[in-house]
Amino acid sequence: MREKLKALAELQTVDLEVASLRKAADVHPRQIAELERELGVARSAIEAERARVADTERQKAQHEQTITDEKDKVKKWEARLSEQRSTREYSALAREIDIAKKANLTMAEELTELTKKLGADREAIRGKEAEFATKQQGLSGRMAELRGKLGEAEAQVKALEGRRQGVADNVDATLLRRYEVVRKKKLPALVGVVAGTCQGCNMNVPPQLYNQLRTSLGTDICPSCNRIIYAVEALQETPAK
Repeated sequence: MREKLKALAELQTVDLEVASLRKAADVHPRQIAELERELGVARSAIEAERARVADTERQKAQHEQTITDEKDKVKKWEARLSEQRSTREYSALAREIDIAKKANLTMAEELTELTKKLGADREAIRGKEAEFATKQQGLSGRMAELRGKLGEAEAQVKALEGRRQGVADNVDATLLRRYEVVRKKKLPALVGVVAGTCQGCNMNVPPQLYNQLRTSLGTDICPSCNRIIYAVEALQETPAK
């Protein structure tokens, strides 16, 4: 019985190590997702800045085109002044030319302001792009590091799972089936009983059951938590009699 118990305890040692590795590795995907979210926010911010600069560039181009069109229109009207046959027609066209010239001056002033604004925005975006590049490099490096750790943990788990199969082959078939049922619900599934107390749930087992475990050096089921229990003496080098 003691050898069967030792084989099962060895199997559980592997399972506990696998569970520990998985628990430790579980944090990595969450950390990676958070870093990706942070990088996404920073990317969206820089893209918004670029869009704002592009919008200013479009406004500037529209103003330049409008000013050019209006100047051409004034030139055509000025050429037509000499063709006017009446003083009334001449005055009306001259007034339109004057209004158009004043509008052009206003647009020229607006264009000057847009040009200044665009220059400042371009300078600001260059600084923000440099900041983003630095941040992106740092976050990408951190994510690569976490992915590396996750890969290492997965490789270790895979190796342990391969080892587990060989260890499980040495466990008594009936005991293994019982262990697997309990393991799916809780781990550790195999716990010792010390001074009559189950180490899984900290509840006292019936004295008769405890004495039986100490005498047989075998296993049973805890009445309180349904784990597989054994007397700790069973795994000692010199079992107590």
